[in-house]
Amino acid sequence: MGVAIVAPKISDKQLETLRAAGMTPIIAPRASAFEGASTSRRMRGWGTSGVGPNSAISGSLSNLRNRSHEFVRNHPLAQNAIDTWVSNLVGTGIVPRWKINGMVSQELKERLQKRWLRWTDEADAAGQCDFYGLQALAARSIVEGGSALIRRRDRMTADGLQVPLQLQVMEPDHLPHSLTQMHTNGNEIQMGVEFDWIGRRAAYHIYRRHPGDQFFNGDASTVRVPAQNMIHAFRQLRPGQIREIPWLSTIVTSLYELDQYNDAERVRKKIAAMFGAFITSAADDSGSDIGSDEGEDAAGRALAGLEPGIIRYLDPGEDVRFAEPADIGGNTIAWLQQQLRECAVGVGLTYEQLTGDLSNVNYSSLRAGLVEFRRRCEALVFHVMVFQINRPIVGWWMDALARSGAESLPGYWQNRAEYLDIEWQGCGWEYVNPVDDRIAEQMDIRNGLDSRQAIIARRRGRDAEEVDKEIAEDNKRADSLRLVLDSDPRQTAQSGALQKAAEAAVMGGKE
Repeated sequence: MGVAIVAPKISDKQLETLRAAGMTPIIAPRASAFEGASTSRRMRGWGTSGVGPNSAISGSLSNLRNRSHEFVRNHPLAQNAIDTWVSNLVGTGIVPRWKINGMVSQELKERLQKRWLRWTDEADAAGQCDFYGLQALAARSIVEGGSALIRRRDRMTADGLQVPLQLQVMEPDHLPHSLTQMHTNGNEIQMGVEFDWIGRRAAYHIYRRHPGDQFFNGDASTVRVPAQNMIHAFRQLRPGQIREIPWLSTIVTSLYELDQYNDAERVRKKIAAMFGAFITSAADDSGSDIGSDEGEDAAGRALAGLEPGIIRYLDPGEDVRFAEPADIGGNTIAWLQQQLRECAVGVGLTYEQLTGDLSNVNYSSLRAGLVEFRRRCEALVFHVMVFQINRPIVGWWMDALARSGAESLPGYWQNRAEYLDIEWQGCGWEYVNPVDDRIAEQMDIRNGLDSRQAIIARRRGRDAEEVDKEIAEDNKRADSLRLVLDSDPRQTAQSGALQKAAEAAVMGGKE
């Protein structure tokens, strides 16, 4: 008995023949059930790699980050992309709102909110930003460089801060991605991050100064910062990913080539616009050039420059040949727009957000694009800005407050989770169509599908309790002055007519 490897398409008659000859046919597996995995003629030239997330990053991070910085410095589209992401991720700030529970009373909540607000002006160790400015700075570093490093800086009570804590925001360049070795304590350091024996982040080995600054002076020494005193915030794209990727990475090549194309087109138009007049005449008796004040070069040739509207005299027999650069084709604008749309997709924005071009949009298309973008932005706010940055920082803040004794926090260390029961509220989204959106919100409230508190937080980024207090104060002031405002639902109906109770009060006042 033998074994025969046969093709998948062998006929039944051929199988019977093999079995009659004492052979056991084994059907060979197909080369690939998926065309994308095949090595056929169409796919033969496409090389593949099973490189892991960290190996892929380690060899490319420096160039990607440097090129991202270069584009942001010199390319308006890249600068606008970064600004757009930062303004949507942070806006004027993502604000904490303590919740009232078994440990946090209304009175304590108000004291914590006031102390936090005063501390935000003291949060920056460099003294240049408030806390919400640091949020924007961290978001910019995440988008442009791939990640942000935030170091905890404990201060002395004698420093006179609201809470003895400050923050230092650093670019990811401070974390050497080439540092991979075993630490003397037995932990493994990978790309500047130290891990303990069960894979937790134990410490960060950071440069004392930015390695790209002229003040670095070649000092490559690092300092070990425990992980509980450092935040390394970035958008993680693959499980096990240790380091970051700049958000412009997928469009670096496209932006570079578009920039070259635009430079070439600008030069072509500049040359095409250089119209001038050239006059040929007989030389005078002295043999000097007529109307020439350009001088001569080392070989004795007259220097001739090209300027807009120039009038230049030529020697007898001399002639001029103009370069005639071809004009752009009729489809170039459409091609450029398509390239810019691909760049917008690569950086996660809409074409209109990236370019500022609103010439071909209508309400429906603009709203559809913004709804999808805001859904993506909201996910990044909670997954990166809130979870990786804000929540650890407010934990540091509460710990420092409890240790300082500036506020009475009974049972804090035993009930820390309740003290940290906080809702983070952004600055809210602007309306695309204010009337329709507000009517929809009103319908949701009246039908019990949403609450005023949720809508106030989502749309305005404010605390509903503060809004209610302001409304009560407005109503009290209006009543004391006997004002009947169309905006007061106690006094007027939606149509503008007086409510019956208000009408009776007004008529009684007239009598």
